[in-house]
Amino acid sequence: MKNLFLRMKEKLSGKFGTEEESEATEQEEYVEVGHEAGALEEGKAKIIVRPFSIEDFEDIKPVLDSLREGYTIALINIKPLKEKDLIELKRAINKLKKTTEAIEGDIAGFGEDYIVVTPSFASIHRAKETEEIKESSSLNEGPKEF
Repeated sequence: MKNLFLRMKEKLSGKFGTEEESEATEQEEYVEVGHEAGALEEGKAKIIVRPFSIEDFEDIKPVLDSLREGYTIALINIKPLKEKDLIELKRAINKLKKTTEAIEGDIAGFGEDYIVVTPSFASIHRAKETEEIKESSSLNEGPKEF
């Protein structure tokens, strides 16, 4: 935090000397306060919510690597692979499930095209009403074909 204020002070003080610099500063209406490089190593950023998109089975590797680090909650768009190859999609989901079990995390689908995977310190809320509706509707309708 101290470094952030020092950088802001350096930006604001002493840089208004030339006309070009003052024009550039006038065009900037805000100061970007973002994620500093190395914040994970310093212990500042503890959790990362990271989106992924799976187009091929090979695209699952970066997801698995970031999950194994233990700081990532993965939001995975499976639609591209779902439209391309259902067998590869099932393979990818099974691989995600095995890794999730190994890291003692949680995995769930939401909507038609997304999967959420969390590390061991987080869990996914599942509404009891939703589960009951699924159970009762499956009993009344019989088996569904996919």
